Amino acid sequence: MSHCRRYKLLWTAALLLLTVGVVPRADARYVPQTCKNSFTVEQEIAEGQKLEAKVLKSMPVLPESDAVSVYVRNLGARLVSFAPGQRWPFSFHVIRQKDINAFALPGGPIFINLGTIQAAENEAQLAGVMAHEISHVVQRHATCNLTKQQKQTPFWVLGQIAAQLALPGSLGEVASSGIGTVAGLGFLKMSRDAERQADLLGTDILYDAGYDPRGMSQFFEVIQGKYGQGGSQFLSDHPNPGNRTGYVNDEIATLPARTRPIQTSEAFKTMKKRADGMQTYTAQQVANGAWKTQSPSDTSTVAANNPPTSVAPGADWRTLEQPQYTVSYPGSWHVYDQSGSVTIAPQNGLKAAEAGQGAVIYGVVIDAYAPAASTSRGPATQADLAEAMQQLIAKLQAENPQMHIKVGLQELTVNGRPARDIETSNSSSGNAVGGSDEHDWIVGVQQPDGQLRYLVFVAPSGEFEQLRPTFERLLRTLQIRS
Repeated sequence: MSHCRRYKLLWTAALLLLTVGVVPRADARYVPQTCKNSFTVEQEIAEGQKLEAKVLKSMPVLPESDAVSVYVRNLGARLVSFAPGQRWPFSFHVIRQKDINAFALPGGPIFINLGTIQAAENEAQLAGVMAHEISHVVQRHATCNLTKQQKQTPFWVLGQIAAQLALPGSLGEVASSGIGTVAGLGFLKMSRDAERQADLLGTDILYDAGYDPRGMSQFFEVIQGKYGQGGSQFLSDHPNPGNRTGYVNDEIATLPARTRPIQTSEAFKTMKKRADGMQTYTAQQVANGAWKTQSPSDTSTVAANNPPTSVAPGADWRTLEQPQYTVSYPGSWHVYDQSGSVTIAPQNGLKAAEAGQGAVIYGVVIDAYAPAASTSRGPATQADLAEAMQQLIAKLQAENPQMHIKVGLQELTVNGRPARDIETSNSSSGNAVGGSDEHDWIVGVQQPDGQLRYLVFVAPSGEFEQLRPTFERLLRTLQIRS
């Protein structure tokens, strides 16, 4: 073939590609970077866990059982399953701090400020922040920084850091000045190149986990729009490498298009409502240790003189999907899921921050009870239901000595299923307000598996009738799955 003919064929092919809008390119997905590192993986994990223990003692970290902590931990686990390379022992924690920030310690511990959750507009944005921090761990940026900085052995440097973290208020100084600015903690303040690497790998993790990868850059845009360039601690500790949105979009262009990437979820919306109502501490309050002497007064909790601002359900109702049942509830109320036991309560409807721990003032607890084996044979019968309900009431009375029956066991049906109910008062719960006893309406519905699905509707005795129509409407929506 002559040079002229070969040139003509190549030119024709190029014109054809341009005509149909196809530009051939190799897969340009970001490849995780490596760096000079004096630490072994085992050393990094061990020392990072020591630092994690210091942070847990030195900062106002939410309990692991809190619904927000559980949600963040589950979201983190999902993202981690798509992280490449070394299987790091990740852990996720939430700090009650107002500043928008997050940081990753060597080897896997990740801390998210509550202010970051409150600022996120959807789940993809929050997942983007977490994927970014996961990417710092995957690419070992913290110990790479230490390797650059160290003048002594790696263990000497980390030993000095751990000693600083043990000093009262030292983490407060970190929170006040920025997590990476205290002497000895500079390894947590990332370079612009490390930030770019974390953005790119985080974008890929976000995409692989099914999320809209634009959430990565959107969150930075939200912060910058609210505070201005460098106006928040997050942007100070996570400096913009320049044209962040541009290179993230370039990375997204290397990934196959998805028709319906995840932007948010009902779990995020529920958790966001709870987080928005929780008390946070300023950097100064963390620095001076004020959080150690103050009891958090979340707006999702209630005091004796602080009843819910409104218990009216309104027109907006939502549906909760559970493996064994579905139920609808007022859209202005909050859902707290604690290992299968669900609490649904209005704003300020709980006495303590932890849901499902006997802390309900206004609302409903939905749970399951496995009765002792019945003497009947074959399919469950009405007698089985009555027996199961009596066992449940006996159990509840044993746990609440001041629980008294007001209206005895009655028959009813819930969406065609046989049910039993009973009404009680309880002066020993400590959950009622204004000196009023707690009024409980307990309804039990038999499930196909033989367990009793029961609902405990709760309100102060003087206000129960005000809430009864809402409780009855909620009960009518209960659907037990076959």
